[in-house]
Amino acid sequence: MNDIPEIPKCMSTQHPDNVHIPFFAENAQLGGEDEVREAYYAYSHLGCREQMWDCEGKEVDNFVVKKLLARYGSFFGEHPLGKDVFLTLRVPNPEVEKAEAKVLLETLESIPRSYDVAHLFSENNVPPIFQVILPMTSSYPAIDNIYQYYRDFVVGQQYKRLGGREKTIADWIGRFYPEKIDVIPLFEDQPSMLNAAGIVGRYMEDKDLAYQRVFLARSDPAMNYGMVSAILLNKVALFRLHLLAEETGVSIYPIIGVGSAPFRGNLGPETVERCTAEYPSVHTFTVQSAFKYDYPQDRVRQAVATLEEREVSTPMEIEEEEALQVVGKCTARYMESVTILSNMINRVAAFVPSRRKRKLHIGLFGYSRSMGGVTLPRAITFTSALYSIGLPPELLGLDALDSDDIEFLREVYVNFDADLVDAVRYFDPESEYVPASLTKTVCDLVDVEPDLEHLECVASVRLALKEGRTADVRSGILRAANIRHFLG
Repeated sequence: MNDIPEIPKCMSTQHPDNVHIPFFAENAQLGGEDEVREAYYAYSHLGCREQMWDCEGKEVDNFVVKKLLARYGSFFGEHPLGKDVFLTLRVPNPEVEKAEAKVLLETLESIPRSYDVAHLFSENNVPPIFQVILPMTSSYPAIDNIYQYYRDFVVGQQYKRLGGREKTIADWIGRFYPEKIDVIPLFEDQPSMLNAAGIVGRYMEDKDLAYQRVFLARSDPAMNYGMVSAILLNKVALFRLHLLAEETGVSIYPIIGVGSAPFRGNLGPETVERCTAEYPSVHTFTVQSAFKYDYPQDRVRQAVATLEEREVSTPMEIEEEEALQVVGKCTARYMESVTILSNMINRVAAFVPSRRKRKLHIGLFGYSRSMGGVTLPRAITFTSALYSIGLPPELLGLDALDSDDIEFLREVYVNFDADLVDAVRYFDPESEYVPASLTKTVCDLVDVEPDLEHLECVASVRLALKEGRTADVRSGILRAANIRHFLG
């Protein structure tokens, strides 16, 4: 068995949901060298112990370890990569991202090179990178292929002999480390999330693992099925993973991908205790860009420390049959509503500012999101577009639920009412895009004073759209986002 490292409870990510531009960025769209600086900033200034590094987009930087050590040697001399702080790569899924498939191989090949750089820097044997995240996981072979490829072809090549002579590749250019890597599956759609325990259990069968990390999406399931459905699917998956850990004796450390908008997880510096209470068995929570850059630095540091210091406990047991019935009802109405709104969503989305240069994780519907023949933007832009016309996406699908469903939700969804309050304060019932049935449902569920400044902003966005004043649309979107403390 391997020793279990002290697994971080907070993972900084590159999700571009921020309104404000960080002080170290060269321009409004972070990319390239900005992201190297961002990783150091997350470690050194915010106290995040783990940075997720996306390797799915263009201009992938496989020399990030070399750059970090060269520029910030004093910090990493005291806080070694792979021991005190961690860099975790999110790689392309070759089964889905065909154009990016060979980037996976390049990324895996870079791991031993990063080890060599770190070894020369510190003369220790700690690999700076030993974990990769596989997005859109849907099967056991998808995870195992990466594990086996690294072991057999990246590390295994060192034993091959050159030209039939005695000298091996290892004799020629040195040994390859680490000898194996941990593969973290990321489950993002309903079938895969519900089968996560089965897939992970099969992956662990023939391996001597001390532990296994498992990543559950929260943002993309909300985009696909609605917020309520996303939360219930996560709770079912987390409980099944808990049972798997008990059955196998292998510790499972769940990660959940949460953003600042309630629709995408409602994790901001002001809501840490609430969000962690919703998912008590989750070991690691993601800290996305709005969390890091749309609040004062001292408040962010304090919130990160709270995440790292909290106790992890067992998940709530959930009545799966009833949960999945609610998921079915909510999803159907949510998809119906989104289809009707799709033209307006896409129109407004064109004015939402981009915060990253690189093309990030493509999501479940391919290079453009399509649902029932309707093309949609990515989750952050989608969320921003709906907030910008006065219709928080958290509310879509709620009008399909009856009183028994609501009672069930209040039992299993700890922050149901609190999350609705957070969303409804930005709800504009005067918006022509709000279904009448939804207004009645919202009024019956929650009574909250609206944010008048936000209402004024979204009304101005709708008017500017009608009158074709594109600059005013853009400025209105940003003003409203600044009030909320997240772009989308």
